[in-house]
Amino acid sequence: MGEWSDYFEDFPEENPANYVNGRFDPAGAKALQQQNGKVAEEQANLNREIAEIVRKARMSKTAK
Repeated sequence: MGEWSDYFEDFPEENPANYVNGRFDPAGAKALQQQNGKVAEEQANLNREIAEIVRKARMSKTAK
């Protein structure tokens, strides 16, 4: 038996990742995945920025 990816290439309607709000929409699913990736990347950048602000605030507090 082949890999799942081979099966889903042959039968994309069987891949749950191709559904958006219960409707078969491979293009919409791909766009949604890309958007979610962008949001995750932006959130990671914000988390790094917040951590740096907190670190600087703690350093200045201990320096006093």
